[in-house]
Amino acid sequence: AGFRAAPAWPTAPRPVAAVDLLPERALAGDSEARRSLRQDVYGALVRAGGELLETLDAFFTAGGVLESAARALFVHPNTVRYRLRRVADVTGFSPLSSRDGFALRVALAIGRLDPAAQVTPQADINGQVMRKAPI
Repeated sequence: AGFRAAPAWPTAPRPVAAVDLLPERALAGDSEARRSLRQDVYGALVRAGGELLETLDAFFTAGGVLESAARALFVHPNTVRYRLRRVADVTGFSPLSSRDGFALRVALAIGRLDPAAQVTPQADINGQVMRKAPI
């Protein structure tokens, strides 16, 4: 799957790991990449709480301008910075990086459009369903 998706990222370091091509693989129809982005990225954001999704949407809508996103959300820019760091901690993708931002955008689209978007709740080490991601 990674071999077929590699041409979509022409400046990728060679060799490039298949995991680094998740958004390209998902766009090429790789069901495992779609599942991973839906469950591991979008699902992690859903489990972490709505403010991270709301902040990420505002940040992307503002063209990556942090201050504009803060104004749209009626919060201080430092709050947006903190939430974007939380997005990176929760998903492993930093919205401040153009490459990671692309992966996050694809994950958001897949998570919202995929009919199998039921995100399974995570359980902690005691088997209890977690309402939010651990801090």
